[in-house]
Amino acid sequence: MALRALCVPGPTGAGKTATAIALARDLGGGVVNVDSRQVYADFPIITAQPTPAEQAACPHLLYGFLPTAESLSAAAFAGLAQQAVGDLAARGLVPILVGGTGFYLRALLTPLAPIPPAPAAVRAAVQARWEAAGPALHAELARVDPVAAARIHPKDKQRVTRALEVWQATGRTLTDWHREAAPGPGWEVLSLGVALPPDRLRERLAARISAMLAAGAVAEARAALARCPDRTAPGWTGIGCAELGAHLAGELDLDQACDLWLRNTRAYAKRQMTWFKRDASIRWYEPGQEQALVRAARDFLAVPAA
Repeated sequence: MALRALCVPGPTGAGKTATAIALARDLGGGVVNVDSRQVYADFPIITAQPTPAEQAACPHLLYGFLPTAESLSAAAFAGLAQQAVGDLAARGLVPILVGGTGFYLRALLTPLAPIPPAPAAVRAAVQARWEAAGPALHAELARVDPVAAARIHPKDKQRVTRALEVWQATGRTLTDWHREAAPGPGWEVLSLGVALPPDRLRERLAARISAMLAAGAVAEARAALARCPDRTAPGWTGIGCAELGAHLAGELDLDQACDLWLRNTRAYAKRQMTWFKRDASIRWYEPGQEQALVRAARDFLAVPAA
């Protein structure tokens, strides 16, 4: 029988951690992080990593291990996560993938093509052309890679420029490369998403930022700045980290930083839901519906009811 794993996707602040721990306690599982910000060691509070008490409830893997100055590509993450899932399965634990970084999750479950990284000069040139032409650059993509252009919105700067970078750096289209993608890991996965109506999620996000401040978020950012003063470093680019970094640099007062932090978090949560809603296989639940999630997970795993 193929390895079976659970996945708990959803927007930031919706309650994924509590849901995952409830599943792990009931089913005998371990949690694997699928959040691109929660990998950073210097920001456990600001990135809402599970607390030490929460992590003591069951094994938690791939949290808080990466230095602020380092980046973690989706492909590199997928390799680490595959190892983590295998480790949990070997210990007789149900792997539970938890997080809101859809690109990481897709890289894990549908491995990416082996596209070599674009040279910095190529990336800079394409970015400069976007700044000059904006969405009009999509017309060029339509000429060189019409398949990719058909699924990428003209205003999607990141994906338009990425596709053009690949073309210019390798002489092959993104579509060509994707045809060479490796097969998936062969797992059976049940996705149990956690989300809230927008108005309720906005309230939770505001309360969470207040709780982070009370827990020492500013002091955490100050200590991180002392260890890595380069605010362009990958770990500093995350929401919350960037705004508090600007505050500590004297660019924003604390209220301004927190207002910006909340606005950016709300916008990010909206983008996350847009991404996840494309996946019709996800079953959606709200916080507090853990019993229903557990029942669904037990049915999927063929575990008898307790």
